[in-house]
Amino acid sequence: MVNIGIFGDKSTSNESKLVEKNIQLGVNYKRFSKSPIIGENCLIRSNSVIYNDVEIGDNFRTGHNVVIRENTIIGDDVLVGTNTVIEGNVVIGNSVSIQSNVYIPTNSLIEDNVFIGPCTCFTNDRYPIRVDYDLKGPKLRKGASIGANSTFLSNMEIGEGAMVAAGAVVTRSVPPFYLAIGSPAKIKPLPHSLRVHNKI
Repeated sequence: MVNIGIFGDKSTSNESKLVEKNIQLGVNYKRFSKSPIIGENCLIRSNSVIYNDVEIGDNFRTGHNVVIRENTIIGDDVLVGTNTVIEGNVVIGNSVSIQSNVYIPTNSLIEDNVFIGPCTCFTNDRYPIRVDYDLKGPKLRKGASIGANSTFLSNMEIGEGAMVAAGAVVTRSVPPFYLAIGSPAKIKPLPHSLRVHNKI
């Protein structure tokens, strides 16, 4: 069952709820694309857009004004915050928390139990417009934590259990259980007290 927004009148059909809340499920971006598959117990809030060829697991929740483009696969127990854009061809694991105003570009991988703070910006094009370049988004490994307002150059890998401090500008990959802090980010070992997995 997909819950469309928050409604008092349970008798209204899902189609009229979609219109009422200005939600678009199944944007047909090309011929023969397939309607999105959305799991059980999901809550999609107003002004959200989900393209065709998207697969979403159970217990999915969004804020308002979320865009999820084609060929995206999302696991179970995932939160996508208000005004977040997922550009398509993205894989997101289970128990992931993506806060508001996050930009996730094409060809990104986010593994299980990752936390992404508000206003984080990932990129996938090292030389925008100037050079032909294969678009390579980030790889966020299991249990990584990303602080608010951080920015990532393309093709960065954030290792398992690693942390990125708020406001960091990440110009190189971060090894597992290390900390990236500053602009440009310096890479330091995580304190022992922080070498634990996220509980999302």
